[in-house]
Amino acid sequence: MQTSLSKKQIVFVGRRNAGKSSLVNVFLGQDISIVSEIPGTTTDPVKKSMELLPYGPVMLIDTAGIDDFGELGQKRISRTIRAISGADFAVVVIDATKTLSTEEYELLNYLDKISIPFVIAANKIEMGINPRLLEEMQSINAIHYEISCKLGVGIDSLKRKVIRMLPSGDEPPLMGDLVSQGDIVVLVVPIDLGAPKNRLILPQIQTIREALDEDTIVVIAKDNELRRVLATLKSKPDLVITDSQAVIHVAADVPDDIMLTTFSILMARYKGDLKTFIKGLKRVNELQNGDRILIAEACSHHEQKDDIGTVKIPRWLRSHTGKNLQFDYSHGNDFPENLSQYRLIVHCSACMISRKMMQMRLNEASLMGVPIVNYGMLISYMNGAVPRALLPFGEAVYEWEKNNARVSVN
Repeated sequence: MQTSLSKKQIVFVGRRNAGKSSLVNVFLGQDISIVSEIPGTTTDPVKKSMELLPYGPVMLIDTAGIDDFGELGQKRISRTIRAISGADFAVVVIDATKTLSTEEYELLNYLDKISIPFVIAANKIEMGINPRLLEEMQSINAIHYEISCKLGVGIDSLKRKVIRMLPSGDEPPLMGDLVSQGDIVVLVVPIDLGAPKNRLILPQIQTIREALDEDTIVVIAKDNELRRVLATLKSKPDLVITDSQAVIHVAADVPDDIMLTTFSILMARYKGDLKTFIKGLKRVNELQNGDRILIAEACSHHEQKDDIGTVKIPRWLRSHTGKNLQFDYSHGNDFPENLSQYRLIVHCSACMISRKMMQMRLNEASLMGVPIVNYGMLISYMNGAVPRALLPFGEAVYEWEKNNARVSVN
């Protein structure tokens, strides 16, 4: 199943009034982004899904100008940079009547640095092409197309080039490699205050779809019905997947010869890296009084009375370690730049950001030397369900044993 977060992301970037929004609208064949002659019309990144045939579904992202100014403009630029960093491909839109600016040279260098493929679209050719710009294009040896959004010139050629240059690597499996056709998979889905009304959360939906794609038999139950479900089944399940907060109770009900893991650990592998998170677990028992911990969530939401990120995890960590720990919180795309002040980062399951964006966050933490772990790994660890919840993943078990990790539940 392809969600909006697993589609390849194409970001349109450039100076204000270069025609980014116009080009996005032309790609889509509809007016989604607001177009105006006034520079700076686009403020926050605007996302829209489309079928880019014959490639398939993609996500187009329109962004604010890289030459914005003022305090508010700098915030817009920061959001644009984050959109670029999480993208799979970039279309750099420039004004064909002008020459390359300092900001545009810096943008091209940044794209090279972070290894994002890109193409340059020189827009507004109906107004003439600056001869110096053509010389600059040759000097930087960049792939560029001369287009006119106003007249529709060069758009088809640009699209074909984008399709040819888009990365073709498939997303890693969420759980499909853990099961075979005909296997029985039991999904334990507690319903609590944090669950959206009338909906399942994204990791649960993705797991159900992938399990069905693998032609497995899917059984869904709440945690308080699990014993009855297991007793009812004529054959024991091949895999049980549970919500992390119910793992301690589920582990007690599931026999040791049945594979068990959590939705969050599946997401830890799918979006992040199990080995990195296992190394992060080692830091937990090394924490000291006064250590600062970052709780990072990829989405912004209304906090519940017993919120998992701001209430439960801090409470459980203080209880587990017996230390007076300090906590900071980040939500949405606002991942702090100064990570070196933290002894540990505890990240959510990252279901609302792309795998590439999560990988970027892992790299940032690694560069700053700060261990990182995700919610589900940490919760399972503190409840004594690790390494059992890692058993379906051979490489993770090896990493656990190699690091000689120990669980000490207080």
